[in-house]
Amino acid sequence: MRHLACAFLVVLVCHGFAHCQQANGKDLDDLIKQVFTPAPPNAKNNEQFRGTTVVGQAPLSCTCVPYYLCQNGTIKTDGEGVIDIRIKEPTCESYLDVCCQDPSDERIPPSPQPPRAGCGRRNPDGVGFRITGNLDGESQFGEFPWMVAVLRIESVKPNEPPINLYQCGGALIHPQVVITAAHCVAGKDGQGLKIRAGEWDTQTKNELYPHQDRNVVQVLVHPEYYAGALYNDVALLKLDAPVNAADNVDVICLPEQGQNFDHSRCYASGWGKNVFGKEGEYQVILKKVELPVVPRQQCLQSLRKTRLGQHFRLHNSFVCAGGEPGKDTCKGDGGSPLVCPLINHPGHYAQVGIVAWGIGCGENGTPGVYANVALFRNWIDQQMRNMNLDPHSYHF
Repeated sequence: MRHLACAFLVVLVCHGFAHCQQANGKDLDDLIKQVFTPAPPNAKNNEQFRGTTVVGQAPLSCTCVPYYLCQNGTIKTDGEGVIDIRIKEPTCESYLDVCCQDPSDERIPPSPQPPRAGCGRRNPDGVGFRITGNLDGESQFGEFPWMVAVLRIESVKPNEPPINLYQCGGALIHPQVVITAAHCVAGKDGQGLKIRAGEWDTQTKNELYPHQDRNVVQVLVHPEYYAGALYNDVALLKLDAPVNAADNVDVICLPEQGQNFDHSRCYASGWGKNVFGKEGEYQVILKKVELPVVPRQQCLQSLRKTRLGQHFRLHNSFVCAGGEPGKDTCKGDGGSPLVCPLINHPGHYAQVGIVAWGIGCGENGTPGVYANVALFRNWIDQQMRNMNLDPHSYHF
């Protein structure tokens, strides 16, 4: 370790100079002592020093604060950093908290972000921080800013506040409109429904930017929706007020009428959970799975090898994605978006599908089946005009 430190220090001393004389060992040792303050003798058993290098300062007491408030041992304002969701700070209950010196200044909000350009902008590295330890397909915070949860407000016990029950997923196509699956909301008029935008971890409110709730005031189900086989499984939800644009809340683009995305590598996202918030039995972070769009004939052949049988016909209102073992959307993901990259606009995505149904969950390489959003583009445009809303929100 000493040899490594000396070599590192020599690099620092010589960096930027054409010629340099290497200092002798004694000089290096003296210089190291000037720069590095060693941890106390009991540091091995001191949780404050566990995993910490103390540089040029004595140890200080600390307090658990949200990750975005701590920088260089004091207050942090930009949220930059890497957080391992599988490892908790020794003295902090939440993985989104870190142990930090008590600041003497007032809490400083995150710096304002520049306006976002265009719909469908994904944040692959997250917003404000990046997580590691996402071994189960967890998304980054704010990675899919169009993603929403459709919730049903229900009173479970008398004299107790109502709870939010997870109904299905959805996506923002306009600050005041969500697209989802008809099978999630058919027969409902919006009473008792709301959406939550900007959500990520349903068990905490410690994220850098808060989620936003809006009530549903109108449910528009496709007139040719057939519940028996989920044909034309698409619906629009009009909200009582627009959501506010933020780094974790934005709209998805929509494909052109009839546009084809065969063989594209796409993402499906969702929570796959039937109880939302603290009432849930386990912690759930928004999940993602990368899937290929499967050509129609190939999908049909795969589906006919299942219990659907050789005479099964795939309705033209569906598109398929997946077919890779162990990778699929599953129960509870209904209504969630399947988004694919726009070829001419790197970093931007369009919603190609809505999670509808499947045979099992990633079993035997069978693709999942999604409502084909490109088939409904003209219908969506017409509904937007009927609501006196601008359909250009989902145009790139």
